[in-house]
Amino acid sequence: MIRDFIKYYKPHKRLFYLDMFAALGVAFFDLLFPWATRYFINDILPTGNYSFLLIFALVFMVLYVFRFVLDYIVTYYGHVLGVRIEYDLRKKLFAHIQRFSFRFFDETKIGQLMSRIVNDLNVITELAHHGPEDVFISIIMLIGSFLILLTINVPLTLISFALIPFMIYFTIKINLSMRTNFRDTRRVIGEVNTSVEESLLGIRVVQSFANEEYEQDKFDVGNQQFKDLRTHAFKLMGVFSGGILWFASMLTLISLVGGGYFVFNGSIDVGDLVAYLLYMGIMVQPIKKVATFAELYQRGMAGYQRFYELIKLIPEIEDKKDAVILSDVKGDVRFENVSFRYSEEGNFVLKNLNLHVSPGETVAIVGPSGVGKTTLCNLIPRFYDIKSGKIYIDDISINDVTLLSLRANVGIVAQDVFLFSGTIAENIAYGKIADYSMDEVIAAAKSAYIHDFILSLEDGYNTYVGERGIKLSGGQKQRIAIARIFLKNPPVLIFDEATSALDTKSEKIVQKSMEILCKGRTTFIIAHRLSTVRGAGRILVLTDDGIVESGTHEELMALDGTYTGLYQAFTE
Repeated sequence: MIRDFIKYYKPHKRLFYLDMFAALGVAFFDLLFPWATRYFINDILPTGNYSFLLIFALVFMVLYVFRFVLDYIVTYYGHVLGVRIEYDLRKKLFAHIQRFSFRFFDETKIGQLMSRIVNDLNVITELAHHGPEDVFISIIMLIGSFLILLTINVPLTLISFALIPFMIYFTIKINLSMRTNFRDTRRVIGEVNTSVEESLLGIRVVQSFANEEYEQDKFDVGNQQFKDLRTHAFKLMGVFSGGILWFASMLTLISLVGGGYFVFNGSIDVGDLVAYLLYMGIMVQPIKKVATFAELYQRGMAGYQRFYELIKLIPEIEDKKDAVILSDVKGDVRFENVSFRYSEEGNFVLKNLNLHVSPGETVAIVGPSGVGKTTLCNLIPRFYDIKSGKIYIDDISINDVTLLSLRANVGIVAQDVFLFSGTIAENIAYGKIADYSMDEVIAAAKSAYIHDFILSLEDGYNTYVGERGIKLSGGQKQRIAIARIFLKNPPVLIFDEATSALDTKSEKIVQKSMEILCKGRTTFIIAHRLSTVRGAGRILVLTDDGIVESGTHEELMALDGTYTGLYQAFTE
């Protein structure tokens, strides 16, 4: 997984090398100062030469100007590198999720996906920046200090470094516990996000049933888990940070006491001891960096692991390698022995279904709830893939064309209209988002009989519709959805219970706009209100046994079969 993470540095390798070069310069200056101090005490001070003292000061003033520039590069450009990698990861993950089929979203909580896209990648900036940089600097500082200390006094250096293996063991042991904790924390915060999202989206239902306390209790379950996990995480961090600092203090103490002993017996002089202590102080810095980085690494990799798990999922529905672009569609739709079920263990919703709809024909599909009316229509744009059989558009299998070109030729208006939280114009323009003009938007609105209403609003087409179009009525949202399809102008249409939730007046207006939209297009209408399908060229009666009846309203009523029973139940 670390190897996979490293590949995201490749597009930004120049920035990465700049950061590493600057970090190397900073490490070099840190290693230089104790050596210079040793030289200053042992060689310059005994001479009493003030000119040497002045030169020494000027040289280091210039060097520290360079140090300032290097620190700026490390801090600024290093974080820019991290931000760019985080951006790349989030962009890639969002694009990847867009490719998943409806089945994936049926089985996945949106709050968990939001957590992976937003929260899990928040720490990537710091990890991407400080990860390689801190490791690189720490290695340089530790090796450099060790080698220089050996030149001062070998026995003292070996004694001091005897603590290092114990410190490494302590670090590994605590980090294993931290990894598990941070992974669980990422999962639980995803559950908290899901709870918040559901509660706020359903706030009107919550308040209408006076269930605020119930929602609070439900939220508190996940929130309590998150609190407990974070509390344990900080406990581990406290043990780790305190332990590392204890080891660092012991290193300094051993150096001080041991160095004093070697000064007493004449093995080293005072300048060597001061330099030795300064180098030990330098060694403490990378050790502290390790303590900070370990916590950052575990948080970052816990988030990246969840990103990695999702990005490695292969979308269930994808284009074939030799998929062609579907164009110049006439609208001939054919089902041949189509069978479908939602899971490998589940029952078949549709089995050996055969259906042929000619170009420009309007077909209504009726039947009891749960027999697969919506499912049948969802198979046409490949929102789900069939288990067996074939679906053709203009004698071309939908599996042989690109998804984008297939769905560009199919327009869908559902019962539950989704409007984005923008303006009315933006929502209508969504039907042709890449290339549209305001004149086209207005023409589409006129065709959907919503233009006059829009003009009656204070801000007209720039009126903000609110979250999910909450400021509009059901009929108004439905007509905006139809205007969106007018702008898209697809040859195949699907109306899925488009008028079932509307009052009689709104239903008549929407039906009028639907009639205009359906002219010259292959149209599938799913409806429970049988009054809305009487004018269809053909009505299909779908049951658990498949399509059991087919014909016009009059023909089906004359059969006195399933359709007649449904119609009589509706009119009673």
